[in-house]
Amino acid sequence: MDIGTISLILLIGMLLLLAIGMPLGFASGFLAVVVLVLKFGPDLLFSSFGTGPLNILAQRLYGITTNYVLISVPLFILMATLLERSNIARDMYSCLNLWMSRTRGGIAVVTAIMAIVMAAMSGIIGGEVVLLGLIALPQMLRLGYNQDLAVGTICASGSLGTMIPPSIVLIFYGLITDTSIHALFKAAFVPGFILAGLYIVYILVRTRMHPEQAPLPEPTEDDLSGHDKKVFGATLLVMVIATTAALVALRWGFLHGFSTIEPETRLVDMQTLQVSLGLAGLGLAYVLFVSGLKTARLAWDKGKGLVAPLIVVFVVLGSIYGGITGITEAAGIGSVAVLLLIAMRGELSLTLVREALMRTFKSTGTIIWVTFGATALAGAYTIAGGPTYVANLIVGSELPTMGVLLVMMTVFLFLGAFMDWTGIVLLVMPVFLPIIKKLPVAELGLFGPLDAYYVSVWFGILFCVNMQVSFLSPPFGPAAFYLKSVAPPHITLPDIFRGFLPFICIQLFVLLMVLLFPEITMLLR
Repeated sequence: MDIGTISLILLIGMLLLLAIGMPLGFASGFLAVVVLVLKFGPDLLFSSFGTGPLNILAQRLYGITTNYVLISVPLFILMATLLERSNIARDMYSCLNLWMSRTRGGIAVVTAIMAIVMAAMSGIIGGEVVLLGLIALPQMLRLGYNQDLAVGTICASGSLGTMIPPSIVLIFYGLITDTSIHALFKAAFVPGFILAGLYIVYILVRTRMHPEQAPLPEPTEDDLSGHDKKVFGATLLVMVIATTAALVALRWGFLHGFSTIEPETRLVDMQTLQVSLGLAGLGLAYVLFVSGLKTARLAWDKGKGLVAPLIVVFVVLGSIYGGITGITEAAGIGSVAVLLLIAMRGELSLTLVREALMRTFKSTGTIIWVTFGATALAGAYTIAGGPTYVANLIVGSELPTMGVLLVMMTVFLFLGAFMDWTGIVLLVMPVFLPIIKKLPVAELGLFGPLDAYYVSVWFGILFCVNMQVSFLSPPFGPAAFYLKSVAPPHITLPDIFRGFLPFICIQLFVLLMVLLFPEITMLLR
């Protein structure tokens, strides 16, 4: 059978199987067998079993499942589960709320900031939306916040783990496309925080234009005045900078006193040491002679809820961006750091660890099973000649470069409304990325040329922004169902999807920015 007919059967079959509720892993695995039988005949499964195309397919499955970076996935899931089960996230929310409670729309802004920090800690989406739904939604509804604003903020912000490193989506994209995950993390940093920043700007503008949608809570004795916020904030910032500088200086001492690392590979030189010691000394002087120890203690009491999350972010992202560890090692260090913090807070128990491990096993098993099925289908379609057929179809349409990109973005958005991101990256990316690499580099973006080395990196960021939209897109936007599981009964799914609409517009705007200005993804290279 020709590959065009097989492609049509595959598309219709996938939509039908997903429509009747078959899990993506089973549907993909079944269709992989169908594709091979249609292309090579039924003898493939009998007389020639284990040879030829099946042997190639087995090697592909073995290659992806034995990839070292894949170990980071369960570690990040474990980290997110531990954060969800402990009170670290709740304390962070209470602390941020203390600083922002007298700001119009402050609770929604706090929710967005909390989501950003949680995304930078683990990159897991479902747990973030559920946790924010449990913590922030009742608070906003109690204070009289607009329901659409509340649910939209929670779901859109809770989905930022798709973009902000360490992102599981980026890890899988890197594995499938053989793209540097470290480069992907650097490229995603700026677009991810642009998206998060636009969420916050939108919340502030909307609540200023419609104050009734975000009433201010009644004043309490614990509220910080404007002057207190400035004094405590400055003191807390100085303490954080001084502590960080002191840690850098200690690292220099360790590297030069005990480490066997070659001097040229050490990231802390003598000049950095001098600057770090100077900052640490100035911070200590400020606390002792300017703010005073009493103010420092009060500032610590008001901001200590942020310490644990910032430590985790510093450990995970600092080790990755600093070039100290790889992705997998950073995930392991982050998991250990969370466990130690929970133990220091007196919250560690066998029950908590057991529940976290069980949830990690279940989530990882689901992801791995989908990976098996989708990888098998992608491999079977590749062996059958599918990517070449699709590439010739798109290129032969004589569309301009931007037209090809827009077609691909439309396909991503369409599939994202019906499929999980795991299936999309495994099924579609082996087809689309080779086409992108063949397009004229000079025509990518408005001001090109884009460095050819970064084309796959940039396309990965485009894919992630599309998946941001997919988490909110009806009818199967996962974020809506995550929130519905913990929302009050009077909040229906249509209510939740209606709250998404402004945030989907923001996501599409960022998608257009990354599409037209690829340089945004290269600022940290």
